[in-house]
Amino acid sequence: MSKHFYVVGGEYADTGFTKIAEGKTEEVFGPFTEQEAHDFWRSITGKTVDNAMIRYVVKRDEDAGKNYYVVGGEYADTTFTKPAPGVQLEKYGPFSRKEAMDFWRSITGKTVDNAMARYDIATEEQIQKSA
Repeated sequence: MSKHFYVVGGEYADTGFTKIAEGKTEEVFGPFTEQEAHDFWRSITGKTVDNAMIRYVVKRDEDAGKNYYVVGGEYADTTFTKPAPGVQLEKYGPFSRKEAMDFWRSITGKTVDNAMARYDIATEEQIQKSA
């Protein structure tokens, strides 16, 4: 079995887990098989469970070092280009690709009855390009 998985994370500046804490660096462990990555993740998170500022995730090779976000909210119309008046678009993450998809499914399930609500999955690079 080929090794295409990594465990990525470390100590973050806050519980939004978007920025590594000052003086710290993002840690990357691997490459692992998928099972090895999950085993390592369980081991390292067990050792850091008492620090709410530390987070690790399992990422595929193509996802290593890449964060995904769920962005969206209520828009002014169905072109989904401008937020509704008085509404600021929401941004959740960072997530692994799978975590982002799971979160997206959850939030879109809650807003399915609102034709003006839309959420997308985007990388940090995509978010910066659209800003």
